[in-house]
Amino acid sequence: MAFFVTIHFYPGHCFICQTFGRAEEQCAVSTVCMVFGARVVTVRFHIPTYLTVSAALQLICTPKLQAEQNTLVHNKTSLSNHSALFQGGSDSAESEQCKPKLSDQVSRLVILHEEAEDGNAMPDLERPVMAVSRAVTNLVKVGRETINSSEDAILKQDMPAALVRVEGASRLLEEASAMLKADPYSGPARKKLIEGSRGILQGTSALLLCFDESEVRKIIRECKRVLDYLAVAEVIETMEDLVQFLKDLSPCLSKVSREVGGREKELTHQVHREILVRCLEQVKTLAPILICSMKIFIHIIAQGGKGAEEAAENRNYLAQRMTDELNEIIRVLQLTTYDEEEWDADNLTVMKKAQNAIEGKVRAARDWLEDPLALRGGVGEKSVRQILEHSQRVSERALPGDAEAIRKLCGDITTMTDALCELRQDGKGATPQAECLAHSIQEKLAELCELVQQAVIGVEKSGIQQPAHTVSGRLEQARRWLAHPDRDDRGLGQQAIALIVAEGKKVADGLPGIHKAEILGLCDEVDILSRQLSDLCRRGHGDTPQAQDVASFILGTPGREQNFNDRAQQLQQFSSRAAKTARMVAAGGSSGNKKLAEALLSSASQVESLTPQLVSAGRIRMNYPESKAADEHFQNLVAQYSDSVQHVRALCDEATDSAEFIKMSEEQIQKHSILCEEAIRKSQPQKMVDNTASIARLANRVLMVAKQESDNSEDPQFIARVNNASDQVQANVTPMVQDAKAVAINTQDAVAVSRWRDSNRALLTAVGEVRHAVTVTPDLPPPPDMTDLHINGKSCCQYILIVAVTVMMLNTECISVNLMYLITEYAPPRPPLPGGEVPPPRPPPPETDDEDDMFLHAPLPNQPIMMAAHGLHQEVRQWSSKDNDIIVAAKKMAVLMGRLSQLVRGEGGSSKRDLISCAKSIAEASEEVTRLAKELARECTDKRMRTNLLQVCERIPTIGTQLKILSTVKATMLGAQAVCSECNEFMQYAGTEEDQEATDMLVGNAQNLMQSVKETVRAAESASIKIRTDAGSVGGGTMMDIRPNHTIYVNNLNEKIKKDGKDSAFVYVLQFLLCFII
Repeated sequence: MAFFVTIHFYPGHCFICQTFGRAEEQCAVSTVCMVFGARVVTVRFHIPTYLTVSAALQLICTPKLQAEQNTLVHNKTSLSNHSALFQGGSDSAESEQCKPKLSDQVSRLVILHEEAEDGNAMPDLERPVMAVSRAVTNLVKVGRETINSSEDAILKQDMPAALVRVEGASRLLEEASAMLKADPYSGPARKKLIEGSRGILQGTSALLLCFDESEVRKIIRECKRVLDYLAVAEVIETMEDLVQFLKDLSPCLSKVSREVGGREKELTHQVHREILVRCLEQVKTLAPILICSMKIFIHIIAQGGKGAEEAAENRNYLAQRMTDELNEIIRVLQLTTYDEEEWDADNLTVMKKAQNAIEGKVRAARDWLEDPLALRGGVGEKSVRQILEHSQRVSERALPGDAEAIRKLCGDITTMTDALCELRQDGKGATPQAECLAHSIQEKLAELCELVQQAVIGVEKSGIQQPAHTVSGRLEQARRWLAHPDRDDRGLGQQAIALIVAEGKKVADGLPGIHKAEILGLCDEVDILSRQLSDLCRRGHGDTPQAQDVASFILGTPGREQNFNDRAQQLQQFSSRAAKTARMVAAGGSSGNKKLAEALLSSASQVESLTPQLVSAGRIRMNYPESKAADEHFQNLVAQYSDSVQHVRALCDEATDSAEFIKMSEEQIQKHSILCEEAIRKSQPQKMVDNTASIARLANRVLMVAKQESDNSEDPQFIARVNNASDQVQANVTPMVQDAKAVAINTQDAVAVSRWRDSNRALLTAVGEVRHAVTVTPDLPPPPDMTDLHINGKSCCQYILIVAVTVMMLNTECISVNLMYLITEYAPPRPPLPGGEVPPPRPPPPETDDEDDMFLHAPLPNQPIMMAAHGLHQEVRQWSSKDNDIIVAAKKMAVLMGRLSQLVRGEGGSSKRDLISCAKSIAEASEEVTRLAKELARECTDKRMRTNLLQVCERIPTIGTQLKILSTVKATMLGAQAVCSECNEFMQYAGTEEDQEATDMLVGNAQNLMQSVKETVRAAESASIKIRTDAGSVGGGTMMDIRPNHTIYVNNLNEKIKKDGKDSAFVYVLQFLLCFII
């Protein structure tokens, strides 16, 4: 009898989901999943039939089993990244509901260990330890059988070490149990017990990671098979070869699609899932287009017609696009973490991508070099050229020494490859000279690969900071340099300034004359000053035009070629403008949203790369107007280009505030209306037509944005308000255009001009109504006019002034000497003492945050956990805690994390019990933050904001649970470490890598948790703006209440006192007081 057992395996603990079996089966399959950090590992064990269900269940490290009905998501891990095992967060809703029972048991073991240190006896652990030993024995047996049956060499190499590690930990537990049974107070036994518990956790982790890595390698092998087929797409020149190519490619491509699609559903990092989905969709879309382009190329060369070069370029482009997408799939499949601060344009990331591309081309290059009969221009030669191209890309970002060596070696290989190609082209490829040259090139290619790897490692170890990828980030880097120009930042500040100036010049290109001149002048001035400061700091025949005209005239369409070239140039200009706009929005308008910025940059590159291919496809269609294949290929590329442009527009709209966009569109409509009036006065019909078309386009864009806002909302009142305003705009666009046509026909017709003005005014009014409908939070009203206000009586003025200053003092701490003098000058007389025998009651003390004492001083760089807690506390301080449960919970997490930092660093007499208890409190607080955020999300009417809030908050409980596990592991090491007096960091007496890994993992997990809570608070602020009107108070007051900042008003008041005197300052204070009341 064989059984299928589906098991959800957490750190050392299993949950049985379902069991069933069939008598005719010879083996059973057990699916074991283990959660460590963001990773849930899928393992397939082949269990022989002699193992019963009860024996399989003995894999569990606890006697209590709980049935689970939901299958956990799984995520790939990497043994090379074992130090990051517990870092990151999972967005799996199911994994939040599952509690790692073994972690609680290990926590109890640690607490018992600590109690024993205080003099308490250890209980008898023989039964649970023997259960663990039996489970380990079965696990090792299954693991060894899996090694024998697997063909994965890496699995056979890595798994034995993990099995030995688990067996060793089990023996430590057995020895500890025997020693404690003889002497419940034995110190060495307690030490072995802690070491064995930690070994079970870490060893089982390493064991299961081997399995998952093997599964990933299987998918990668299938992807590389598809890449091998794509590499020979260039040499297919007959329909028979194309049919065979399609027969070979289709099964591999289907298998890759199926396996990658299944893997995508198992990943917990949302960004990785989206990349895989996007790349897989691109592969599915490009595959039929590639086959179509190959068919066109074969037809053209079979007929001997023209356009073969364009068709070959189309085919090569599509094959390269599919190759790039598959390489990206391979790269993402091997990722284990997602760094929120890392950008795709980062030098190290670009170098690693180039290195991966080089490794994929080495095999084809070696085969070409070893074949003396290989012709010039084949796949192998192109692989050599591409290796050199990627190496040059690495050298551009490498350290000076490595860059120079790579460039020199690339030059040598280029020269030798050119010489070898000439010899083979002359039929001398088999000569000793050519063979010697090919052998030398192979050796230099191997040396080049080593240099590239050395360059990547060098840049990774150097830690050289790169300029930020947003304008705000570059501005911050420039400010840091300008604040301390004496510090050596390796030119980072100057690079940031140069990039800001470059962005400013790009913006100026699209502005009218006076604004363009102003911005360019500022850019030049900043550039000059930056250079000066840097200098100070350094003190370093058939194809002739005539033949083409004749051919076009015979076809009956003179000027057709010129018209095509003009349209192609217009398309190229439009693509450049769209890509430029997308890059500017990504750099300055994405509000620090890395995911959105990366999508904009990727879409912009795709639009640019598709444009020349679309032009080439159009030229082929023009040359072969009766070819259905050419027409189909052209239509496919048109559809893809259209989708890419629409995607860019949608991303730009998402990155742009809708109300601000409509406001700017309204202002531009007003400007074009003024230009229309000017055209009427000067009788310029064409100018009238152009500006009217601009007004109509802007109005249609306003309608489009309004529809997006309406579709994105679930508030019926908001939807009705926006739709009504949009209907008014739509109803006024057509009359305005028709009236403008009548004016363009006769600019002297006063009646037509009057009608156009009325319809244009109605359109402007309708656009303004759309802006008001979309705007959720209206602008503050301007301060009231104080010119007609007369106040009699000095005491009244004094009273108003004191009230106003009191209001500001309650909201700021920036009271200068001049302001205090003004208060004293206008202060009313002291009131008499209270009469009667009973004194008035003492007023209550002001509300203060006791936890602020922990964060009075900024932590040092060698306190990473405290720095993360301090960052969260600084973030939430800008919101009021009153009736705001999310802020209260976030502040509590910051305080608990600060306490955890003190416990980890040994401050305040920390103990294992305190450390574990603090970690449990943080996990509970993380669940509370998530609960409040989900309640707020349920009441948010904005779909995008709600999705964003749910995505950022759902990973918090998992990271909190990971923190509890890591703290338990760390607690096992307390007492076996000392504090370094110089750096205040833990130094293990034993110096084991596991101890250092545990500390690093705990630090990374704490930083991830604080960052996730910070993002949740920011998302909650945005979501609280759009709450259902009938929702009332959400979750006991989870609305984000932004505290007003009155420091600016106080500073302005100080300047008023200095400049204009106290009387003018009094009027200013009174104005501010009335604004505050309003």
